[in-house]
Amino acid sequence: MKGFIDFVREKGVVGLAVGFILGGAISKVVASLVVDIINPVLGVILGVAGDLKGAYLQIGPAKLMWGSFINALIDFTVIALVVYIGVKVLKLDRLDRKKE
Repeated sequence: MKGFIDFVREKGVVGLAVGFILGGAISKVVASLVVDIINPVLGVILGVAGDLKGAYLQIGPAKLMWGSFINALIDFTVIALVVYIGVKVLKLDRLDRKKE
């Protein structure tokens, strides 16, 4: 058992697991924050009335879905920030031990 615990601590498996768990647990909250609060505000600022995800730039027959890209970027940024803060507040970054 000690060998397994040493492996988990040395390889950073705990940090990886925490990232996945927190990311999955808060994904609906973050999605709602982005879609219901952040996107409408950005839509007003950018002149895309309310629906940032549907914003696009028409170039000939092609549509560049820049609003969808911005939406995905905001989702990623908020999730990464929440996971980072969660790990720091819970001090889970100290669980991993560096290889000596």
